[in-house]
Order: sequence, then structure tokens, then C-alpha cells
Amino acid sequence: MTDINSVTIVGRLTRDLNGSDQREYAFTPNGQARANISIAVNRSRKQGDQWVDEANFFNVTIWGKTAENLLPYLKKGKQICVEGYLKQDRWQDKTTGQQRSNVSIVANNVQLLGGNSGNGGAQAAGGYTPRFQQNQQQNSFAPSQEAPSYDDQSFGGAQDSGFPEDIPF
Repeated sequence: MTDINSVTIVGRLTRDLNGSDQREYAFTPNGQARANISIAVNRSRKQGDQWVDEANFFNVTIWGKTAENLLPYLKKGKQICVEGYLKQDRWQDKTTGQQRSNVSIVANNVQLLGGNSGNGGAQAAGGYTPRFQQNQQQNSFAPSQEAPSYDDQSFGGAQDSGFPEDIPF
């Protein structure tokens, strides 16, 4: 039986992605881009008679062309959806000798959400947000070919749909 390691989160960026900071955005020796971002995900829970908001923070790594293409759009407060998997890093602290670990998300798909919130018009015209997915054959990232298709039949133009042309309500 195969195990499943999949996560989808929607949250807001906690800081601008700075292209000049090597810890946040850099290229590997083989030329692949890497972006490290942090996302805040708000959650409401009931405590007694009141609802309390709590924020959870997640580190996300974006690789390849996706990181390159999203660099100008990843600004503090921008809402994004990240689909990917969890990765645990383990190491031994050199000063204390204790075992340490960190769990982060490696993105397979990143989608910009929301409208133009003053960050350069991250959403494309017509309400379509560009999606970037990992190309499984080449282990690189490329723009998704999933564009919305609008045809007359999806908007009631089909005469053989079984519904009368005028709906009385």
C-alpha cells in the first residue's frame, strides 16, 4: 500500500519575496530557481462562547520556472493557494548536540488568488489566474495548459439540454 503525502493550503504571504536575498530566492548550481516563502493561514475556533482567530505559519519552497515566474507577484499580504507535499529536514544542532527538525511544504502547484490588491495586477484579465504545475517527465515547472474554456453550451446555448429556453422563476 502506498502512503499519501499531500497538502493544500490557502493563506497570505508574510513578506515580499526579495529576489536579491540568497536565503529567499536563488539558483542552484545547475540553474534551477528556488524560492522560499512563508504563508500565514488563519483559522477560527470556538473558545467558550467566543470565536478566536489563530494564525499558523508555514514555510514553502517553490522550485524551477514557477519560482521565476511568480517572483514579481509574491508580495506581502497576497493570497495564494499552494498544493504540494510535506518534507521533514533533520539535523543535529552544533552548539547543543540536540536533534532538530523542521517540516516545510514543497510546492507542486501555486495559484495566485484574489484580485488586484495593489501589488502590480497579479491576476490576469478575465478573472483567469495563471497556474503553474510541475512537469512530471522532466521534473521542471511549466505553465499549466488548463485555461478556462467558454462555449455556448455551458451558458445555456444548447437546444438539446433538456431544459426549456425560458425558465419561470
